[in-house]
Formats: sequence, structure tokens, C-alpha cells
Amino acid sequence: MSETIHIIGAGLAGLSCAVRLADEGKRVRLYEAARMAGGRCRSYVDATLGLTIDNGNHLLLSGNTAARDYGARIGASDALVGPEQCEFDFLDFETGRRWKLRPNDSKLPWWVFFADRRVPGTGPLDYLDAGRLLFAKQGATIGATMRCEGLLWEKLWRPVMLSALNIEPSEAAATLAGAVLRETLAAGGAACRPLVAKGGLGHAFIEPALRKLQAQGVEPRFGARLREIVFDGEGARALRFADEEIALGDQDRVVLAVPAWIAEELIPGLVTPDDHRAILNVHFKIAPPPGQPLLLGMVGSLSEWLFAFDDRLSVTISGADRLMDAPREALAEKIWAEVATASGLPRELPPWQIVKEKRATFAATPAQEARRPGAQTQWRNLFLAGDWTATGLPATIEGTIRSGYKAAALAGA
Repeated sequence: MSETIHIIGAGLAGLSCAVRLADEGKRVRLYEAARMAGGRCRSYVDATLGLTIDNGNHLLLSGNTAARDYGARIGASDALVGPEQCEFDFLDFETGRRWKLRPNDSKLPWWVFFADRRVPGTGPLDYLDAGRLLFAKQGATIGATMRCEGLLWEKLWRPVMLSALNIEPSEAAATLAGAVLRETLAAGGAACRPLVAKGGLGHAFIEPALRKLQAQGVEPRFGARLREIVFDGEGARALRFADEEIALGDQDRVVLAVPAWIAEELIPGLVTPDDHRAILNVHFKIAPPPGQPLLLGMVGSLSEWLFAFDDRLSVTISGADRLMDAPREALAEKIWAEVATASGLPRELPPWQIVKEKRATFAATPAQEARRPGAQTQWRNLFLAGDWTATGLPATIEGTIRSGYKAAALAGA
């Protein structure tokens, strides 16, 4: 019998791994403990709002090569929408001023010499300091690498890096920030056009993948929680689920695409990130007004990023551990007051839903970065996938898909 590659977890890491392997003609079996695929990258019908919402809002960039390749593989390239040119809208709540950040397409950053393309009140030379991140030393923080104060830091670098790293940027690993900068802004505006799954994460990343896998003969087994991996001296020999034990042949492989804390329980001696940070999302059931930007950066407010979907406005707040125990209604009222100011809508609170994710990402500090394992384990037939593995990027959709592709390359070799 030909080899079988068993993928544990049908989140985005597991799905991207399965898609890549199925495209290569490999025999794949996919297992998921939950009753639906997607993990943290999923859409669902919220009973309170009567709308399909996302577990969390996600911003992608045109330079996210793995994410765009995945979209093309599953036939969903048109599911991500954004402006034709790199353009980010911002609103400063302290001054009431609005502006657009508009980097030019090429790698030569001539845009910093034009006042209408950069942050108001900044000069061309102010932007040089962030270049230090491109040459950051391993183990260094952003705070030890660049200047973390001043107008440009508060109005641009801090909110952007907080969004990418989900931790107070001055404490974050400078190498991770440098990796993001290298692949986006330093690569030119053509690589950092904002892209949003306006029809929902499920529509963009999950449902098309499931349809494609089904057409290729891969039917995920839902409600299948892996209880134990049985090892011999060199590799995994069996997978024990609650109601079944699957023996592994000599040529079979296993990809473990589960959260870090679950992987630690299943694999003896595995070290993974063990410190995490929260993200908070608030969804308001109200149509955006005409002219509302698809994405608005909100500076000097509790709200950080405002997404305009067809049937709702949604706010994302990163590094939100401080808000996890805050009273929900008071939080919704405060955030809506900011959204109403930003959008010009009435201040009366519309129907709302708050989604709190306490362990949204690993804490992107140098210490936690050092705990990220590679895709290959000490066991010859067991591989890892997930945004918590050593992708070289923070815990993002792009990093997640790259981890799935890396595991697929190793398991399918």
C-alpha cells in the first residue's frame, strides 16, 4: 500500500499542508477535533447578530506570497480585496486629523520625500531609524534596536508593529519586526497593499479548501481528538483517538498541526512558546456609511483598526490582555463611541458582539521566539505545522500557511 500522510488539525496550517500534498498526488487523511475546520481562521453564524462573522479580523498584504499562492490553489484568489495601489487610511483621535500613508510601488522609497504621502509632521530622515530592524541582532528587542518614541513612532511604527506582533512593540523581537518590514514596506508599496477577506475568512480560506480537498478524495474526519501518539525508538507507530487506534506503516508520515500547548502534551520533550497574548474583536451590526475606507487605522484611541464589511463594522484591538476582564457592555459602548466618531454614524449603540481570544498568538518576545521549534522533529516520520513553529515571521496567516507548506515538503519527500 502506498504511503499515507496523516494530518492532525484542520486549521489553516493543516489545510494548507493537505492542499499542497493533495496537489502533489499524495494520499492524505485529515483529522480535526472540533466539528468544523478553520481553527482561529474561521467564520460562523453569530446568533446574537444574526450575521456570519469571523472569529477575528485579519489583514493581509500583497507581499504575502504563501497566502496568495494558497488562494490560487484553492480557487479563491478573488476573495481578498483591497486598493489597487498601496494606501492606508488613518485617523488621529488626538487632533482629529485624517491622512493617507501612500508608499510608492518600487523598492526605492521616494514617497518619504512627499508630505502628502507620509505621516503629517514627519520628515524624510525620520524613516531611516526603522531600517535598523533589517539588521537586528538575534535576541534583541525593538526597543534596543530603534527609537521607540516621538511622533512617527506613536502615529505609525507602534500601531503597525502592534498589529503585526500582537505585543507591546518595544518588548518584541526585533528580528520578527525586521522580517515583516523586509517583505513588505522595504520591498516597496507593491508588496504592502492591504488585502481583506471582505466575504469572511471562511469564504476566503476554509470553504474553498474543503471543496477542493473533497474533489481530490480527502474527507476531513471531524470530532476526532487525538489522545496519544505511540512512539517506538525512531518514530510514531500509532495514533490513538478516543474510539480508534490507527497503526502507521513504515512509509506513513504524520503532520501535527495543532496549537502549541496540545503539541507539547502529545510529543515527549517538545519545547514550544508558553506565553501568549490576547486579541479582542468587536462586531457592530450596521452597514458602513458611503465612502468608509475598507480599513482605517485609529491612532490615539482604544480602537486600533476599523474594518468595513458590507453588513457590519468590526474593530480589532491587539495585545488586549488588559481588556479580557473588562465589562462587555461598557467596552462595546466605549468602542462604538470611537467608531461613530470615525464613521460619522449616530452614537446610539447598534447590536454588537465581542469576541475575546486569550491565547490568540504566542508572545513575540526574543525569549518566546527562541522556544519555537522547527517543522522537523526528532522522530523520523513526525512533522510540525502552525504559526508557533519557527517560520521566521510572527503569528500571522502568512506564517501559518508557510508552516503548512514546509511540513508538506518534509512529509512528502
